[in-house]
Amino acid sequence: MRRIRRWVPLQRLREFSLVIILIIVVLIFGNQIDNYYTPRTFNRISSTVALITLVAVGQTMVVLTRNVDLSVGSVVGFTAYYVGRYVSKNEDMAPVMLAAMAMGIGAGMGLINGLLVAYGRIPAIVVTLGTMAIYRGVLVEYSDSKSVATRELPDWIKELPQESIFHYGEYELRALPAIALAAVIIFFFLLLYGSFGRRLYAIGSSPEAANLAGIRAPRMVTLAFTMCGAMAGLGGMLYLARFGTITVDAARGMELQVVAAVVVGGVNILGGSGTVLGAMLGAILIGTIEQSLIRMNINEFWKDALLGLCIIIAVSVDRILINQLTPWWSRTELQRMPEEPHAAV
Repeated sequence: MRRIRRWVPLQRLREFSLVIILIIVVLIFGNQIDNYYTPRTFNRISSTVALITLVAVGQTMVVLTRNVDLSVGSVVGFTAYYVGRYVSKNEDMAPVMLAAMAMGIGAGMGLINGLLVAYGRIPAIVVTLGTMAIYRGVLVEYSDSKSVATRELPDWIKELPQESIFHYGEYELRALPAIALAAVIIFFFLLLYGSFGRRLYAIGSSPEAANLAGIRAPRMVTLAFTMCGAMAGLGGMLYLARFGTITVDAARGMELQVVAAVVVGGVNILGGSGTVLGAMLGAILIGTIEQSLIRMNINEFWKDALLGLCIIIAVSVDRILINQLTPWWSRTELQRMPEEPHAAV
């Protein structure tokens, strides 16, 4: 627990720096793009951020255990297509039931990843690269080269992205960002204050120490992958609601955006530190850059190259924080320990 308390202030520093960077990015794009500071820009960016954030919440749990899930894009794509085709034939299906179905499908795919990584002892990057291709191949076979069209969907799912939860003047918080924000709040407290979160942090910080403490690492890693899949499944439903028309290429490349959001948000790729709040800030930054570059008609290649650059910079900054600031913070905390009432216990 002392280790967890030690990185929390560093994490707050990282999150504060992300807010500053985000403000600078918005000011730069606002100076380059006409009519940038409008409700339309806000709604477009928030819809993109909502999808990235939701999947990044699940990815955070996996990365905390020193793993990574590269199959999330394929899980989102398959789930979006499957629930789209299903609801087009069952228009009276309740939204909650459809969400449960989407999360169940995603959880099943995540469970396969988790079992192979945790009990098969296969590196996560190898497993999820393989399942990324397999799940996409299953989607191609299942779709039979047919798309889900917007006109086939019930009205409630087509209107979901326009549903307003909160108004402030011309600006509004719509349903998709509200769902993503709710997920961030729930998992923020679950990871930081619940026993589930403490075990994930312990496994990522030191697998050997976690094993000596009696934590069943394989079961926790499997659970992390399963929950990641469930969040990607829910993201698939929101992807369907936002875009309507779903093809076999749905959410292709989304894994790059999600991984970028997580590592830019300060979740250590080597495990053991980071929060979903940081991942959300990373998603906001990635979504803002992506949509702004689209408004500037920047080539798709340069957009992906910039995401890759963000990942490299974020990982480099993490190493600097760990190698330079953590020892200093440790010495400061050791100096303070005698002053604490129960330091000797």
